[in-house]
Amino acid sequence: MIIVNLDVMMAKRKMSLNTLSEKVGITLANLSILKNNKAKAIRFSTLDAICKALDCEIGDILEYRRED
Repeated sequence: MIIVNLDVMMAKRKMSLNTLSEKVGITLANLSILKNNKAKAIRFSTLDAICKALDCEIGDILEYRRED
């Protein structure tokens, strides 16, 4: 299972969902879906923009957990 830790990185960077949405150029609704682990997919370009905006690595946002 892939876990999205976007809320953790946003808290570390003290960045609101509104600010991140503006910097990345995606809607609040789509960003919220991603943040709440409801997304089925993410574009590399979106992931790249999020990493740039939060000054982080992909591994800071995405985590793999085995489903046992």
